[in-house]
Amino acid sequence: MAVDEKIKKRVEKLRKMLEYHNYLYYVLNAPEISDAEYDQLFRELQELERKYPELLEADSPTQRVGARIKETPPEFAHLAQKTFEPVTHSIPMLSLDNILTEEELKEWAEKVRQDTGRTDVTFVCEPKLDGLSVELVYEEGFLKVASTRGDGTTGENVTENVRTIKAIPKVLKDAPERLEVRGEVYMTKEAFEKLNKEREKEGEPLFVNPRNAAAGSLRQLDPAVTKSRSLDFFAYASGQIRGVNIRSQLELLTFYEKLGFAVPEHKLAKTVEEIERFHEDMEKRRKKLPFEIDGVVVKVNEFGLWDVLGTKARSPRWAVAYKFAPEQARTKLLDIIVQVGRTGALTPVAVLEPVYVGGVTVSRATLHNPDEIKRKNLKIGDIVLVQRAGDVIPEVVCAIEDERTGEEKEFVFPKNCPVCGAEVVKEEDEVVPRCPNINCPAQVERSIVFFATRDAMDIEGLGENTAKELIEKKFLKNIVDIYRLKEKKEELVALERWGEKKVENLLNGIEASKKRPLSRLLVALGIRQVGTRMAETLARRFRTIDALMNASSDELMKVEEVGEKVASSIKGFFSDGKNRSLIEELRKVGVNMIEEIETQESVPKNPFLGKTVVFTGTLSKMSRSEAENLIKRLGGHPTSSVSKKTDYVVVGTEPGSKYDKALKFGVKTLSEEEFISLLPSEFRP
Repeated sequence: MAVDEKIKKRVEKLRKMLEYHNYLYYVLNAPEISDAEYDQLFRELQELERKYPELLEADSPTQRVGARIKETPPEFAHLAQKTFEPVTHSIPMLSLDNILTEEELKEWAEKVRQDTGRTDVTFVCEPKLDGLSVELVYEEGFLKVASTRGDGTTGENVTENVRTIKAIPKVLKDAPERLEVRGEVYMTKEAFEKLNKEREKEGEPLFVNPRNAAAGSLRQLDPAVTKSRSLDFFAYASGQIRGVNIRSQLELLTFYEKLGFAVPEHKLAKTVEEIERFHEDMEKRRKKLPFEIDGVVVKVNEFGLWDVLGTKARSPRWAVAYKFAPEQARTKLLDIIVQVGRTGALTPVAVLEPVYVGGVTVSRATLHNPDEIKRKNLKIGDIVLVQRAGDVIPEVVCAIEDERTGEEKEFVFPKNCPVCGAEVVKEEDEVVPRCPNINCPAQVERSIVFFATRDAMDIEGLGENTAKELIEKKFLKNIVDIYRLKEKKEELVALERWGEKKVENLLNGIEASKKRPLSRLLVALGIRQVGTRMAETLARRFRTIDALMNASSDELMKVEEVGEKVASSIKGFFSDGKNRSLIEELRKVGVNMIEEIETQESVPKNPFLGKTVVFTGTLSKMSRSEAENLIKRLGGHPTSSVSKKTDYVVVGTEPGSKYDKALKFGVKTLSEEEFISLLPSEFRP
């Protein structure tokens, strides 16, 4: 029976919406909707694809996973002057799936019981701390390395700064051979208020909230500054532990307390009702707590069940973050302005009378797109309800129409770009109007700023404010001009508040960026549909930019996670003569155009280089996360779903449906023993 056209259109719309929000989340790091709202859209698409399998496509958002590497928030970008050494986590530091309702909690708990075959599963509830996740590595009781979470696989080495935090022991008594402690560095509300008062007296920019203050304080050039910021720490999770057998989350927290760590308040729960009571209690006490929290973390207590439940690419199945309902406040919509983004997207922004909501003062909020303004029937001058979606991103919920006076004004979306005047275009399959002029000053400025960001070329010394200053003073007119700044060294030194040292640091940062791998350059170029994870996949497969530029659509679509839409976007980008000219100009100034995979080049007989690998069932020699991390280190690509493009499926005990799919698609399967035998000797457990 043919699928109803309404269903097809809904599936297409959901995919477009999710692609849009994925781009904002993974590439721009600027989500417009809460995790809960995103999850609802995602689950609706999943359900429709399950019900109508003929509509399932390989490039659907439900079949792909993104990778998020956090950027330094703008309010303390002036502190991010140092590139810290990278640290690879032995076991990835995963994020948590969010739930917002008791019904979602019940569904998750029931799924846990079904998947484990146990009705007596117990849970540990803890407050969800709003700080910065870090990992502390102790060897023989001595603190050796401290690192941030980063993108989950690789973080930043902040050891010297962490040593200044009084709450973190430098030496542990009766410690195991190796202990990887994971927890949260945070700043108390009292310390935050004191810090901002001091900064106000000194005429320095204020931090927006304790979380950003904690993050900025930890990433300091001078550890003495970190020490002065009164940071605290709670331990609540672990990476590798060698020399002691911990069997549950409760045991882990007790163990940490004996070692001298502070651990968060926690409670063992046997039922969903007990979890809900803990959540309600924490929400009531939230304002009185000395630190910020934004929900409750619920974990399966028994570690043995963690292995049974496993993980998804981005999150574990044995834990969730049960977020608090977002706070709301009333204010006036003073104006609606339209901003032009790096890709030409025109985004309406609400200008609000400043209002305190969810712990911060909000004066602007996203309105997403013209359709959203119409849907909410917003008018300039309206009294509106504002909330911080997911307690992070401000959004206008609705207009309070009963309070209209008749003086409110309709908003008319501009037909021309507010910056360059070009006629606005809107593709049939998009919800966002765009400025088509790639030479639009706003697009050029955002492209230059984005090119230098940490997820892209990571140019030390070229933060957003510095980039904007150089653009305003005509030093930078395009991306290539970044690499020509050394020719204008004397002019730069003469700038107000610059000087020899600042210029030298900037030029050194620019020179260092030339050696970044191809994957970083692909992100920096701003190819639509190509975020961090996709860039890494493409770079591993094609190895050089020339091979990628000249790849056919068919060759691109043979790559895992690349569908027709992504392939079309890549081909379109490289078919543009201006983009090819940009690449040649970057090549001339010495920017690296190849992907060097360090580990595998020196390792003979590596069958996993560039291969897509899926794991199913339980492995006896290592955890699922450890196995996936090995594949990454060997230049492979671990994924959570099987398709015809999958190269290997590694089968452990009690495999799931992935094994059946491997047989169906004719994908090569490996037993755990066969998998280990194929690993280079130094990688074997």
